[in-house]
Amino acid sequence: MTIDTLTGPTVARINGVALHTADATLSPDELRQRACTELLRQGAQRAGLLAAGDAPSADGVISEAAADAIDALLEQSLNVPEPSEDACRRHYAAHEGTYRTGERVRVRHILFAVTPGVDVVALRKRAEPIFLDVRCHDGTASDNFPEAARKWSNCPSGGEGGELGWLISTDCAPEFARELFGHIEIGVLPRLVHSRFGLHVVEVLERDPGVAQSFEAVRGAVTMSLRQQTFVTALRLYLRLLAGEATVEGVALDAADTPLVQ
Repeated sequence: MTIDTLTGPTVARINGVALHTADATLSPDELRQRACTELLRQGAQRAGLLAAGDAPSADGVISEAAADAIDALLEQSLNVPEPSEDACRRHYAAHEGTYRTGERVRVRHILFAVTPGVDVVALRKRAEPIFLDVRCHDGTASDNFPEAARKWSNCPSGGEGGELGWLISTDCAPEFARELFGHIEIGVLPRLVHSRFGLHVVEVLERDPGVAQSFEAVRGAVTMSLRQQTFVTALRLYLRLLAGEATVEGVALDAADTPLVQ
């Protein structure tokens, strides 16, 4: 695999196929996702599942035929075995909190929003001192979280001191929910939380753990979760194989933990 660094107006390409126009500004994650999609689109063409004349996309939107061909390619190329009963039971025992019903958390946050063209490194440098400041006040009588939220948060909740109220998991983006639910932490979380909206300083004020479900009641959900984990692992390995056979310019694919699948 050949990888060049994206600088200035350089257009990122997979085997010479442009992933965007010269004037487009993409985040590293979006650029990697487009690169992975193009690797799969070209793989489907080589496998005879997609017409050679299918037009590549410069705006990230592939044709319906390409989407169907990629699904067919993954179906024939990935080995995704059905999880065993023992594996499902072990997963359930290790993640019992995930399968509770009615779990709620009362939360407030400070959002540092990611907008088109924003320098994520600079954004993190701005967020970290504020995170450390409210973190060191956590649990003391000197509560500066509301003031910091009003001053710094890019969320409308900032006007209310960052208060989001009681949330259930479906109220949140999945990546945000993963940090909040199925845990026992109370107080300012010991890390900045990343979501599609930006970086969050998050404080859990209260937890309602909900009701535990038996393994039998959630067997289907456990099986689906393990199947998805296996699929993502197989997809990551397959994409690395495709990238190793391709000429990749202007995008660092190795930086993506789970390319394409969010």
